[in-house]
Amino acid sequence: MPAFRRSIFAIICLIAFVLYLRGSSRPPDLPDAPGYRPVQEIFAEEQDSYDRAQRQKTSNRGQIALGATSIAPLRERLRYQFPYDLDRSFPAYIWQTWKYDPSSPHFSDEFRGTEASWTELHPGFQHEVIGDDTQRHLIQYLYGSVPDVFEAYDSLPLPVMKADFFRYLVLLARGGIYSDIDTMALKPAGYWLAEEIDRTKVGFIVGIEADPDRPDWHEWYSRRIQFCQWTIVSKPGHPILRDMVAYVTEETLRMKKAGILEVGKMDKTVMEFTGPGAWTDSVFRYFNNPDYFHIKPGDKNITYTDFTEQTTEKKVGDVIVLPITSFSPGVGQMGAHDTNDPMAFVKHNFDGSWKTDPSL
Repeated sequence: MPAFRRSIFAIICLIAFVLYLRGSSRPPDLPDAPGYRPVQEIFAEEQDSYDRAQRQKTSNRGQIALGATSIAPLRERLRYQFPYDLDRSFPAYIWQTWKYDPSSPHFSDEFRGTEASWTELHPGFQHEVIGDDTQRHLIQYLYGSVPDVFEAYDSLPLPVMKADFFRYLVLLARGGIYSDIDTMALKPAGYWLAEEIDRTKVGFIVGIEADPDRPDWHEWYSRRIQFCQWTIVSKPGHPILRDMVAYVTEETLRMKKAGILEVGKMDKTVMEFTGPGAWTDSVFRYFNNPDYFHIKPGDKNITYTDFTEQTTEKKVGDVIVLPITSFSPGVGQMGAHDTNDPMAFVKHNFDGSWKTDPSL
């Protein structure tokens, strides 16, 4: 009997030890930034508000008055055309762009491996590499109901600006993953979020591109913390993308009207117009927007200090911010670990071919 009891006791201890290991291996809950509570209901309220405004413009027959949608503010029209549903799944799309699609003999051999990595690791996804000759038609199709957006895209004077704008446009309209053609997928997207994270409470994933701590950081980067835009994951209609599309559209049409939308005349650099500087500002605008978060008087704004030296994911409302290792592994600086790190998901080869594009 004593031997039997010892056996039972040993089994109980073993079970308790296994449960302890399982519990201790789980990452801690990811709290939102201090002082902020996401207002999830606002996403549905936005649509209701827009619908009420349109009903006020309705004729006696119950039809929207002629021109009502065209005179509504741009952000309202984008919200109406591309509503945001947090509860839906992330669409299984992978979007990339290049001068030619992979079926073309002109598609560069140096990108064959990186492009194939996305298909190989995501067999159930629809993977599209959109060539230059197709991009314009796709944007015209997606934004036919918002013609000023297409006008802005069509008016941009540099290929790099069109490439920047395209990623925001296609993700706003269709969602999924956008990643530059010179990126290598290291892990399937299904592993980018910890198992404990409820996907129905996440609508957007962004990574840190740069976290410089050197005093002359401004000579190398546009922001102290700079968010990555070579790889972005989003559900359709996310407010960050809506804000960015509206910003680029408004700035483009402003400069066009002023007659300065030309190389050498523009009053904004690529970085501050369509690139990482403007993109980072849009993300921070969302984090500090009282329309989406309960912000009490005296609460601290979310700034770069909330993300510097970050080593794991951080959740802010419906957004997951990944550390620099996730989309910039192996850069050898700013705390980025190597490509074999568990948090390394995408490797960027920094081809920078747009800088030597003869069309520039």
